[in-house]
Amino acid sequence: MPKMSSSNRRKFLKTAAAAAAGFTIVPRHVLGGVGYTAPSDKVNVAAIGAGGKGKSGILAVESENIVALCDVDDKMAAEMYQRFPKATRFRDYRKMLDAHAKDIDAVVISTPDHTHAITGLACMALGKHVYIEKPLAHSIEEVRALSEAAKANPKLITQMGNQGASGEGIRKTQEIYESGLLGDVHTVYAFTNRPVWPQGGGAPKGSQPVPSHFDWNLWLGPAAMRDYHEAYHPFAWRGYWDFGTGALGDMGCHILDTPFYILELGYPISAEASVGQVFSQNWTPDYHPESCPPSSKIHISFPARGSKPPVELIWSDGGILPRRPEGMKADEKLGDGGGNGFIMEGTRGTLVADVYGANPRLIPTDLMDNITVPEVLPRVTTSHGMDWINGIKNNYQPSSHFGKAGPLTETVLMGNLAVRGYSARFPKPTADRPDAYEVPGRTRLEWDGAKMEVTNVPEMNFYVRNQKTRSF
Repeated sequence: MPKMSSSNRRKFLKTAAAAAAGFTIVPRHVLGGVGYTAPSDKVNVAAIGAGGKGKSGILAVESENIVALCDVDDKMAAEMYQRFPKATRFRDYRKMLDAHAKDIDAVVISTPDHTHAITGLACMALGKHVYIEKPLAHSIEEVRALSEAAKANPKLITQMGNQGASGEGIRKTQEIYESGLLGDVHTVYAFTNRPVWPQGGGAPKGSQPVPSHFDWNLWLGPAAMRDYHEAYHPFAWRGYWDFGTGALGDMGCHILDTPFYILELGYPISAEASVGQVFSQNWTPDYHPESCPPSSKIHISFPARGSKPPVELIWSDGGILPRRPEGMKADEKLGDGGGNGFIMEGTRGTLVADVYGANPRLIPTDLMDNITVPEVLPRVTTSHGMDWINGIKNNYQPSSHFGKAGPLTETVLMGNLAVRGYSARFPKPTADRPDAYEVPGRTRLEWDGAKMEVTNVPEMNFYVRNQKTRSF
């Protein structure tokens, strides 16, 4: 595995995070007078990413002033360009920020995972409120940089795009848990039907001409240059480690948010994984280090937290489901019935919920017929996006601000460390076998969350850090 100097590896993170930490924004509603933004006024919003998932991010806040739209793919962004004809159009987010530095209040970022941090930190350095799609960033180091920038600037209103954080399910589940019906929760099973895109077969071969409506260089951003291929864009970039974070990165922040927050899990202490393999020939598994695996099962361990016992989290993806809880009827759906959801097992009871934490119910479900759980927690009465907008107008942090979303995303990416560790080969040549290698990460990885460090397999710390340093 190639080595990279720490200073080079972290150059953009240090520069942008330092700029963000050194900037103190005083919101207009505090200053009053000219430029004052009352809660009834509109926020000036820009978007980085206007096609694909970016559409829903923009439409969620379309009641505000959409000032500028940026996308590297004119074809993907065409619908939003037509819907907001007065918005200035850009391909390069840096040019957009230069042109609108004084008249943008907030930025919605919906790009591939590998450009979340570089765009988010650039916006925060200019004092802009930011909404970043899940996962918060591509590497643990990048997540920490975003979290620390937000902590250094508490007046910046931040939100990660895991929409269930603003939903009814997480609050209802918390009320059930705090009522004592589950007792001490000791085990969580979480599962997803992802990937629903090609994954595990390696990088595409050959090159294709770059479409005229698309800027491949800007799409790659800080990632290493390679030939364009339609296998990457749109959507399927999720299955390649250089750009995405696989099934866990795609859905983990949606599914794990509820148990992570309610149980106050914090940093895990270890993670261990096994993954599905692809065979193109008998007996010899294919080796595609650039590609996320077709399926995985991950055990993530959390220590006791005060009076709360240790928790074991078992994640499975690729359509692999946990065993149905005892007492669950044969015709009942596990999770949402489509392969997504979680189970919380406690000393007194078991709870099952859908994706986003929706539809929480005790098992057996007829227990709910005779139980009334008081509704004591405040609800978000708007959408997830508008919760962020209202936070900007009224100076409060919304339901998935970076102080909350950061530790959750770090845990998701810690799970991915174990996934990568299962297959990652590190050269260990000998005199008679110059191509020999070892796979030291195929074990339980012990984790020091505060230091962002795998303590027992130091080779795996290569994947903790940002490796994307290309100038573009």
